[in-house]
Amino acid sequence: MSTVSDKQFWFVVGSQHLYGEEALGEVKAHAQEMTDALNNSGVLPYPLVLQELAVTADKITSIMKEVNYRDEVAGVITWMHTFSPAKMWIRGTKLLQKPLLHLATQYNESIPWATIDMDFMNLNQAAHGDREYGFINARLKKQNKVVVGYWERAEVQKQIAEWMDVAVAYNESFNIKVARFGDNMRNVGVTEGDKVEAQIQFGWTVDYFGIGDLVAYVNEVKPEEIDALFAEYTELYAIDYGTYSQEAWEASVKVQASYEIALKRFLDAGGYNAFTSNFEDLHGMKQLPGLAVQRLMAQGYGFAGEGDWKTAALDRLMKVMSHNLNTGFMEDYTYEMAAGQEAILQSHMLEVDPSLASNQPKIIVSPLGIGDREDPARLVFDGKAGEGVVVSMADFGTHYKLLINEVTAFEPTVPAPNLPVARVLWQVKPNFQDGVKAWIENGGGHHTVVSLNLTTDQIVTYAKLVGLEYVIIK
Repeated sequence: MSTVSDKQFWFVVGSQHLYGEEALGEVKAHAQEMTDALNNSGVLPYPLVLQELAVTADKITSIMKEVNYRDEVAGVITWMHTFSPAKMWIRGTKLLQKPLLHLATQYNESIPWATIDMDFMNLNQAAHGDREYGFINARLKKQNKVVVGYWERAEVQKQIAEWMDVAVAYNESFNIKVARFGDNMRNVGVTEGDKVEAQIQFGWTVDYFGIGDLVAYVNEVKPEEIDALFAEYTELYAIDYGTYSQEAWEASVKVQASYEIALKRFLDAGGYNAFTSNFEDLHGMKQLPGLAVQRLMAQGYGFAGEGDWKTAALDRLMKVMSHNLNTGFMEDYTYEMAAGQEAILQSHMLEVDPSLASNQPKIIVSPLGIGDREDPARLVFDGKAGEGVVVSMADFGTHYKLLINEVTAFEPTVPAPNLPVARVLWQVKPNFQDGVKAWIENGGGHHTVVSLNLTTDQIVTYAKLVGLEYVIIK
């Protein structure tokens, strides 16, 4: 669930027949050397596959058609080794329906002043080709990414790798399916949204299910399955009985084990990779799913509470983009407003993603003041430190809008012995007052997805690919 490992990217090198077959032979050799080196660098998360040289309009069009058809191909990286007349690229580029990266580089890092002649100039005229090729992409209004720099440099390879992750997430966006158990929390505005428009613009499918549909799966879970999963819990997590007897504590935790098994079976049977729940709709459930949801988020399923299907889908999208590292559903809860220490405490009733844990999570059982059910089990931990980005999606009636805020997360230093939920702390940029004010003025919601692995540039790249309005607060 957490990764999409079978993808590849096609490397398409532009040239033309004008300089003869010998020159084209050198172009091909250089392209193969670059492909092999990039694949062996250990930086790119997905392999590059070199294609036939793009020297005619028919060849370019054929390649792009094949890219669209092949599910394993997540996008195209182009490089203009020589001057490649841009009118050859029009038809193929117009047809291309997958992400495109223009790598503005050249085979040689430096100009060989002692030996340079016109043959060298004609062969290595990427600067010429880049402008011609860039013009046609701009005229076609293609939302392509441009990476500039020498191809062997680490920073250039890192930019390619980050774009690859976005491109794979873009393709996976059309496979996101959200199961809603119950409707949205009553009277809440930010969790609402146009599901039809979301499917048109982002590819997200959102389906409703009554909580009874899940209860039927829970009732089919066998005691021996619950015992086996409970044993796994005790090996992975710290145990805290609190004020409960061992028997009562284990009984509560095993309810969550049955929920985890049932939820996973339900989601997998329907091809769902994201889901929501709602504490106002628990008929037939003993507890609000807590530990069960946290465990599934750690496996890569997207989630958001209170029926917030938009954030659940966004969570799944960003998990794919980040390889499910340090990325998860979050909610703004409480301000720290002491001078010089301003921050926001992030948490949720139960469902904080353990991929963000800085310490070993512990399982506790504690009352929940809402939902009118038994005391649920959940994982409690402190969040990691790091630079990150927090993202919220809002439906403004006429269009969707993405709010992006850069944050600095830090590990808590003060214990909170009475807080029965996981906690994540961060400082917003550019500062507390301006960051919070801008978020509120632009309509940012309280449900978000945070990632300490992704960058603003990656989120913006995705937004451009799907024509999504965005606001950056940093």
